[in-house]
Amino acid sequence: MTVTYTARVANTRFGGFSQLLLLWRGSIYKLLWRELLCFLGLYMALSAAYRFVLSEEQKRYFEKLVIYCDQYASLIPVSFVLGFYVTLVVHRWWDQYLCMPLPDALMCMVAGTVHGRDERGRLYRRTLMRYAGLSAVLILRSVSTAVFKRFPTVDHVVEAGFMTREERKKFENLNSSYNKFWVPCVWFCNLAAQARREGRIRDNSALKLLLEELNTFRAKCGMLFHYDWISIPLVYTQVVTIAVYSYFLACLIGRQFLDPAQGYKGHDLDLCVPIFTLLQFFFYAGWLKVAEQLINPFGEDDDDFETNFLIDRNFQVSMLAVDEMYDDLAMLEKDLYWDAAEARAPYTAATAFLLQQPSFQGSTFDITLAKEDMQFQRLDGVDGPLGETHGDFLQRLLPVAAGTAGGLLGRRLSMLLRKNSGVSEASIVASCACATAPDGAAQDCSCEDPLLDPGLREPEPELPAGPELPVPAPGPAAEPFTLVPMPGPRGPAPPWLPSPIGEEEENLA
Repeated sequence: MTVTYTARVANTRFGGFSQLLLLWRGSIYKLLWRELLCFLGLYMALSAAYRFVLSEEQKRYFEKLVIYCDQYASLIPVSFVLGFYVTLVVHRWWDQYLCMPLPDALMCMVAGTVHGRDERGRLYRRTLMRYAGLSAVLILRSVSTAVFKRFPTVDHVVEAGFMTREERKKFENLNSSYNKFWVPCVWFCNLAAQARREGRIRDNSALKLLLEELNTFRAKCGMLFHYDWISIPLVYTQVVTIAVYSYFLACLIGRQFLDPAQGYKGHDLDLCVPIFTLLQFFFYAGWLKVAEQLINPFGEDDDDFETNFLIDRNFQVSMLAVDEMYDDLAMLEKDLYWDAAEARAPYTAATAFLLQQPSFQGSTFDITLAKEDMQFQRLDGVDGPLGETHGDFLQRLLPVAAGTAGGLLGRRLSMLLRKNSGVSEASIVASCACATAPDGAAQDCSCEDPLLDPGLREPEPELPAGPELPVPAPGPAAEPFTLVPMPGPRGPAPPWLPSPIGEEEENLA
């Protein structure tokens, strides 16, 4: 069973992890104590032979061998090779857990799409989820020794209720030499299609969503099969194992304490137990043991996945979700905070201090600036309010020219400026007036823009000189007339101007 210690390290405190060092189940001591005793026994045997068995000449030769092994043992890149290997194994271990086929999403989809409160509707829902659970059992008994011991044959699967005898006949009659964990998924699809034809699934969209969830479930089962099939390359595992074992084989000789009377460099102290060599063995060999345990998490080690527990849990909750909980709703009631403007759940006395802490508004929320630093800066060399500066720049860019396409664009731009500045349409119309002369001979029309200072406007460009039009001589028979300028060709509105401005122009015209 998985060793869980999360609650013990929920809060960081002094010596919090020291309590974990005393645990035995799932610990590194349980994994490594045999190798550690073996290494220490061999070391002490060599030390005793050097001190009490070898002759003086043999001792001198052994001392040279010790210095040689100690000098060249550091050439073995143990930490480099072992670090990459353990990182790869840990990532692979967690990815395998993410591929465990959990039926939670599938059972919610079955409960929401396969309808019918009668016995046949119930039979559809339970059978669909049983097929999903059967597919998970078939793949887990193929990759997990614990599940295989629980269901060693297909007969055990039938007796456990995951498969009927009729389904077993169809399963065994299917002639295929490959793993057939996918067969229940095909049964699931066929049964869902039949439910759609009978109207239990009301539309094709619901059937599509149901089959998509099944494909996700089946894909996880397939990934477990591939993880079991494709292991970490054997050469990588062999290199790491040989590197660790050869390094500590060299340490057995190279870390021996020599006679201080011989005056060898670094051998001024004579001890019987190599404390730091044992610690180094504990760390490196323990690292290798971690990789050995996590490389296949479907065994029966302390920290391997609890596959049998997951089978029981998944089967039970899936049947509850699609059977007893189908169409089972509590009476709708107003919640406790129905009339509250700001809903907030209450706090207990142990958590009341959280109410005194301000809510997080952003990392720049408390930054303060000087008043002069908060003023907007105008364009270089331009005085006056910021709005007039922008308006004058646009008028210079697009001068108003009557009787041309530019004149239309200028009028639309002027209306855009009026609209953005908050001037109403009534004030624009009131500012433009046409006065008739007392004798009725001519009209004097003028229109002043209330937003632009006449002194700041550019003079309108003069038309190019051309032949003058003949003017009839005044006389009693002559009738008064008015020259009307011919409008220029009106093209499409510029794409950067919004359409409501064009509509407003049409209304004013």
